[in-house]
Amino acid sequence: MTSSPSSAQPASRATRALKALYDVAAPAKLNLFLHITGRRPDGYHLLQSVFMLIDWCDTLHFELRTDGQISREDLDDSSQADGAGIDLPAEDLAVRAARALQAACGTSLGVHIGLQKRIPSQAGMGGGSSDAASCLLALQRLWGVSLPPQELNAIALALGADVPFFLSGGHAWVEGIGEKITPLALPPARFVVMKPSAGLPTQGIFSAPGLKRDTETATIQGFAANAEGQLKSVDFSFGRNDLQPVAQQMCPQIGQSLDWLERKGLRGRMTGSGSAVFAQLLHEADLPDLSGLPDGWKIRKCSNLEAHPLAGW
Repeated sequence: MTSSPSSAQPASRATRALKALYDVAAPAKLNLFLHITGRRPDGYHLLQSVFMLIDWCDTLHFELRTDGQISREDLDDSSQADGAGIDLPAEDLAVRAARALQAACGTSLGVHIGLQKRIPSQAGMGGGSSDAASCLLALQRLWGVSLPPQELNAIALALGADVPFFLSGGHAWVEGIGEKITPLALPPARFVVMKPSAGLPTQGIFSAPGLKRDTETATIQGFAANAEGQLKSVDFSFGRNDLQPVAQQMCPQIGQSLDWLERKGLRGRMTGSGSAVFAQLLHEADLPDLSGLPDGWKIRKCSNLEAHPLAGW
């Protein structure tokens, strides 16, 4: 059924017999902090961040095609799809991931992808990158191929700086341009996550002249400085998001979201390149009344995950 270059190893016969994979999760992430520590000559920014997986997920379905074609259908479940009504581009990251893996493995198989979009777009929550990573993991199983981790990570990084993180299997300390990933255990925690109606394109923020690009390098030990050796005391308020000041100038709704959280007694911060913001709930009793949002704004109470739902695939 497949023809593979020497680097792609065939999977078991049982795996090759699969015709479909349904209900594959693609979780969002929050950046607990995001520091820009420099810029490479090629223009890419060097960062430090803690990426944390949360239980706000897209759902993907994969059906085997034997004609080699890759197609995608946007599934709209209006009862729960926070991304309902958003038309994704024909060549979104999920499709591009499938094409890249297909080329790397030399397989003649294809796939029809059903994507139920729940993670808001242009939110800094990594929805597209997570979809791409889940595609890379699921399609290896569906097509009965297996790339070495180094090759799979190279494909992931070419798709986007956040994609390698979603392949890593859990929370992580992330450096470089997103390719240096150190697994990191985090204690269970709950958060309020808010996405205003406006989105924010990443490229515009990183190209802004006023962006701070010289934050002093931090360490994992510094992130856990308040832990006193005990993981349960990790400081979720460590650092800041260096993108936030520029993002708030470009998108006033970010500041409005932070003000809304502050009026509820919550200390908010932007995640990634925005426009979503989040605040930790120190105690379940701290959950305020979340009603009364402007039209088109979304808000959820989320928990961090113990591990990526596809960890071990």
